[in-house]
Amino acid sequence: MHAQSVSDQELINRYLDGKEICLEQLIHRHKNKVFSYILMVVKDKQHADDIFQDTFIKVIHTLRSGTYKEEGKFIQWVMRIAHNLVIDHFRKSRRIPIVDSPNDEFNIFDNLRIYDESAEDRIINEQIHRDVRALIDFLPPEQREVLVMRHYSDMSFKEIAEQTDVSINTALGRMRYALINLRKLIEQKEITLSA
Repeated sequence: MHAQSVSDQELINRYLDGKEICLEQLIHRHKNKVFSYILMVVKDKQHADDIFQDTFIKVIHTLRSGTYKEEGKFIQWVMRIAHNLVIDHFRKSRRIPIVDSPNDEFNIFDNLRIYDESAEDRIINEQIHRDVRALIDFLPPEQREVLVMRHYSDMSFKEIAEQTDVSINTALGRMRYALINLRKLIEQKEITLSA
């Protein structure tokens, strides 16, 4: 039977029956999605590698201990483990704190629409996008995560809420504060967001 036609649960069962290769197939099947998510959030390949390995060490330990509950959503479970390890990583390496005090609405992404543009405009827009991505790194982890999921992974707030295990209102609130804090950082660093 071809590995692609076998369900995740069947691979897990075969692995638990002693077929080690089934674990390799399971990891290989999902490694790109899991690693891409981790790298997108932590933005450092070495840290992403470490968190990726820790994720699958935890997966293997849980499978071997018999505490994994089959719900037909193996990848969501793995992504939640990865997500929790990413949060732990940021808790250990605390970034500069940003105040959580809202004042007025502002959506930085409204200024990043790209229309028909000259080569000069394109270069300026690319620089603006680079500046914004650099500023995103200064946001608190929960805010950065929601912003990245929304604008770079194109996830709905419902999907973000499910992935991060919070209510939709909490996800929306984190996005709002992320945008407010980005605006403060732009003003603080005197970055111009128009060509």
